[in-house]
Amino acid sequence: MKARLPQGMGGGPQNMQGMMRQVQKMQEQMAVLQDDLNAREYEVSAGGGVVTVKINGKKEILAIDIKPDIVDPDDIETLSDVLVAAVNEAIKKVEDTNAAEMEKVTGNVSLPGLF
Repeated sequence: MKARLPQGMGGGPQNMQGMMRQVQKMQEQMAVLQDDLNAREYEVSAGGGVVTVKINGKKEILAIDIKPDIVDPDDIETLSDVLVAAVNEAIKKVEDTNAAEMEKVTGNVSLPGLF
């Protein structure tokens, strides 16, 4: 006696082919999106605007602009802290943007090792 599954159930060859086409399309969309995200540039300020970091989507620092107001030879620690804060915020902005844009393509599907 054969079991009969409802239409669309059972994962036959056609269902698998359709799923693989969807996965391939998603991978193609993700590759295009990743190229776009890598090409983007962001500017982030810290310390009330005294330090501005320009970063690209590959998390490469392109420029750091430091206003003279923050430069105090007797207080290098403050300048260092503001630089660290600006760079960390720039990296976070890239990561958050990339994650949000990728989620639009994947629908928040997580298939480890597939993408």
